[in-house]
Order: sequence, then structure tokens, then C-alpha cells
Amino acid sequence: MIAMTLAEIAAATGGEVLLDGTDATIETVVDGLSTTDSREVVPGTIFFAKPGEVTDGHLFVPQAVAAGADLVVVDHPLESADWERVVPQLVVADTVVALGDLATEVVARVRSAGDLQVVGVTGSNGKTTTKNLLRAILENVGPTIAPRASFNNEVGAPVTMLQVTEETRFLVAEMGASGIGEIARLVRMARPDIGIVLKVGLAHAGEFGGIEMTLAAKTEMVSDLLDTDVAVLNLDDPRVASMADKTVARVLWFGLDEHADVRATAVVSSAQGTSFELHLPNGESRPVRFRVLGEHHVMNALAAAAAAHTLGVPIDDIVVALQTVQRAERWRMEVMGGARGVTVINDAYNASPDSMSAALKTLAQIAEPGGRTVAVLGEMSELGEFSGEEHDRIGLLAVRLGIDQVIVVGPAARRMHISTINEGSWDGESLYFDTPDAAYEHLETALKAGDTVLVKSSNSAGLRFLGDRLGELFS
Repeated sequence: MIAMTLAEIAAATGGEVLLDGTDATIETVVDGLSTTDSREVVPGTIFFAKPGEVTDGHLFVPQAVAAGADLVVVDHPLESADWERVVPQLVVADTVVALGDLATEVVARVRSAGDLQVVGVTGSNGKTTTKNLLRAILENVGPTIAPRASFNNEVGAPVTMLQVTEETRFLVAEMGASGIGEIARLVRMARPDIGIVLKVGLAHAGEFGGIEMTLAAKTEMVSDLLDTDVAVLNLDDPRVASMADKTVARVLWFGLDEHADVRATAVVSSAQGTSFELHLPNGESRPVRFRVLGEHHVMNALAAAAAAHTLGVPIDDIVVALQTVQRAERWRMEVMGGARGVTVINDAYNASPDSMSAALKTLAQIAEPGGRTVAVLGEMSELGEFSGEEHDRIGLLAVRLGIDQVIVVGPAARRMHISTINEGSWDGESLYFDTPDAAYEHLETALKAGDTVLVKSSNSAGLRFLGDRLGELFS
């Protein structure tokens, strides 16, 4: 974070600084990292004591102080008698709001003082992959800050924003939401120069209250952009395309559609990745050998390329960076195993109907001749009233794609298993197991040379750990 005095931090957050028992003054400077997790505290950190559903960050202030925190942000004064050392307390009305307010101030200061350019990324699927691809491209141009993992909510996004300094050239802000107004709040913090919208699908539709509410929430990415900004929109998704009428920003289209400004042709998917021809609006084109598995990730590569092109990155530098990325992210189409002829694709960090369909299609496309395709599937969470029919639909899709064996895990996913059985015309096999452990016990002896295994579920189903176990078994 940039250096700020305690007085400046208090002014940005509307808080009151308590200095009793410390050697600090209101002009003491703080410039460390910010976090809500006491386990991440290092000397100089600002610790935000965030109340949670299970526990309360205020309970961990002593640990944060012992680990080296220089400032604790709290919503009520704390007794410091038992602390290892006494540090200033910043008392605010709401620690999460204060975190966002401080991020807003820091980004605004860095932007006004230098060359910082901000890219915001949202969508029902693909945010983390696109963020990682953009980071790979932009960090070769200048100092770049981008979130780790999926830090994209009201806590993770501002924590990332607070990492910018006067030297930062690019900030890539991943913006997720589970309700109306959340993306708008993150947009107001970061003020993107470029806003990317990847896709509007059923991910989190249960929380949003339906696809139209999801569309409204995602539109917040571009509705507040200025006429000097750029909205990077997916021309292949009609819902995203409809956002062009909701923004005054210049629209740059990406997609497979021939009318897209940034597009891909000659797309070929294989077990080694996906090759395609990248076309930019200035007429330049280059072949790309993209090692991230899955044809659906080409759309994420196009979105990243569109933003990078807007920022002035030459096409050859874009291509080189895209070709260096080997996986979307941990537990996202991560290729594992390989020993004894068994390949494991661990894609169980998240799942929606769109991403589940894309993963199954990829499995069908990349299977080795004569080898079996095995889909190990768990629950798609947060679908609300759409859950039953969408799990049914995925079961039917697995059958129609000719997946050789489907292993369904967990009671919440059981309808996929029933759906495959009810399809009737499938001459393969579907099995159901209550737990990941039971599924593993079957798979460790049932898998054989030539098998390609996809493990896919939402994070809450825990199948990513089953995928890791299978990957280790065949490594």
C-alpha cells in the first residue's frame, strides 16, 4: 500500500484513531499490506477485524498484533491489556465498509499521481482465468497487481486494490457478486478504464433470484463507465451483447462471431490445449497454441487479448504471454496424473451449468482413440429453484456426448445419476456414491490405461480433493 498517515487513513474511512498506550501519533505513517485473516499478518500489516458468520475477527486481534500488525481496524474499542504489544486502533462503523473506503482512496491517489490503468473483469464464468491471462500479458509491460485465487468479493477485491503503489502500472480487478449492487460498489472503488463482461449464465442464479437479475448485476460493470472508457463485451452471448445499450463507453466486441472486433478462427481442441488464429481490430492476426485445456477458455483468451490491445500491447507480446500459461488456475481444468496411462483433469473448484457443459464437451473432444472417458461429477451449488432441472440436464448431456462412464458423488448431485439412467439409450454405465471417499475406493481399482478422467463440481462438494488424490495416485 502507499504510505499514509493514521490521520489520512481515519479521514478516508470515517474512523477515530485510539493511541492510548502506544508510541504512535496521528502523523505516524503506515504502508503495509491489508488483510482480514490473522494468519496472513506480517510486520507492518493493517488488520481489519471482520465479523463473520462463524467467528469474529475481533477475537483474533491479539494474534494479529503478535504477528506484527501496526494498525487494527475495529468496530468497537478493544481492551489491549493482554496484547503482546499495544498498537493503534482505528474504530469505524463497519470494518468491511472501511476496507472498501480505504481501497477507494488508495486507488484514486495512485491514479491521480501516475500512469495507473485499471481493468475490471466480471462474468458468470471465466473471471479468474481471464484475470490470470491478463496478468501474464501485462506484467511483461509494467508492474501489475491482480488478485490471487478468486479474491473478487467485497473483501477480496479491496484487499487486492490496496496492494497498489505509486509504481503500479496496471491493476486487474476481478469482480464477483451474489446480489444486485455488489459489482457497482466494486466499480466505484476501482473506477475501471476497461470493463470486461464474459458471460451471463446460471452461476449463482439462486442467490440473484434468476437470470434476469444476474444480467442486471453484471451490467453494473459497464453502466457507470465514462465515455473515455472501453467496455469489452462478448458478442456471442446475447445477454452480454445487450449491455452495449447500457453504457456510454466505447464497445469492443470479442467472440467467435465474424463481426467481433477481437475474434478467433480455426479453433482446434486437443489434449495438449487449444490452437486458434487470433484476429485484432487493426487487421493483425497470429496463430496461438494455447495450452489451457478446453475450447471454452478461448473466449477468456480473447477477452484478455482485447483488453491488452486496448492498453497498447503489441499482438506478438499478447501471443507469447498467452502461450506461456499452462493452466487456468489451481483446480480449474488442471491436468494431472499420466502414470499407467490415466489422465486426470481436476476442474472441481467451481461449477455452473455452463462450465459443467463446457468441461464435459472438452472431455469428449480430447479422449484418446480407444480410451475411455470418465466423468466424476458432483453438485452444482447456488442454483436455487433451477437446481433440479439443471442437474437433470447435465446427466442427459453426459449421455448424449457419449461419455463412457459417469460417477456421480453426493446426495445433492444424485439427480444427474438418475437422469443418465432414465435416458435409456445409453449403452455405458452410471454409478452413484454418497461420499468422495467411496468414489475413490471404486476409482482406484476401476481406472485403467487409456482412461481420461474429469472431476467436476462446485467448491462446496469437495471433489477437488478427490481429484488431487486421483492425480497423486496416477502421478
